Amino acid sequence: MRSSTEAAPLIPAMRGMLYVAAFLVFLAGLVLFVFPLRTADWFAWTIQPPMTAVFLGAAYWSSALLEVAGARSAGWDRARLAVWPVFVFTTLTLGVTLLHLDRFHLSADHPPLARFATWAWLAIYAVVPVAMLVVGRLQTRARQPAAGTVSVARPALPPGLRLLLAGIAAVLLVVGVALLVLPVPAAVLWPWPLTALTARAVGAWLVGLGWAAAYARSRGDARTVRPLGLSALAFALLQAIALLRYGDALVWAGAPAIGFAAVLLAIGVAGGWILALRPGAGDR
Repeated sequence: MRSSTEAAPLIPAMRGMLYVAAFLVFLAGLVLFVFPLRTADWFAWTIQPPMTAVFLGAAYWSSALLEVAGARSAGWDRARLAVWPVFVFTTLTLGVTLLHLDRFHLSADHPPLARFATWAWLAIYAVVPVAMLVVGRLQTRARQPAAGTVSVARPALPPGLRLLLAGIAAVLLVVGVALLVLPVPAAVLWPWPLTALTARAVGAWLVGLGWAAAYARSRGDARTVRPLGLSALAFALLQAIALLRYGDALVWAGAPAIGFAAVLLAIGVAGGWILALRPGAGDR
């Protein structure tokens, strides 16, 4: 067990921003995961093969769970796990969008709903990182616990779980950065075909997820990392469903597919392990 003073309460602006962000990523996940064959008509850019769309949709939906868990947290110590990884992801995705803007549905040749989705995408990814910085600054300036506040006991993460999170973070960050920086050569690390745009889009997610795992490992506190448990388990389960639907896109005999399945299993185990830990006193 470790001791920690009570964290600053979550300010209303941060709570509201997390709920709004959760709603937006839920909508993105709805199109990608449920209707992966309609991205040319209903999404900001056309995604092929469908396995890429459902992969991204699963990532969006699991992120929505993380942000809802953060919004429902009483204190900033738990909620920030839902803020900074999302800030990293949205900032990277904005850069990817601007780099590949010619691939987005901006011209009159595309369906009206696709053009609307594109402008909404651009607005969201331009505003969200700035909003997170501004509201994050307000949150960090919120009233901190007074000196002498009584510490409360919180269970530390088991060494095995910390090691697992470190391994997951290392793999996701290395592969994610490779896909972002060298998308075409690094795509050989992925188990199904990726374009330069989809490789960078996947890479942005991997870096965000890897950042979350690294942060959870560094915190080492079973109470404050609980929001990650549900999100990680949901991510693994949703990706398993995606594989059942479009797994024929993978070359299962190759090392990338085996590695992909192994990392998914590790993420699921880590999520379940976190949720199985006894929460600290007063946890919610």
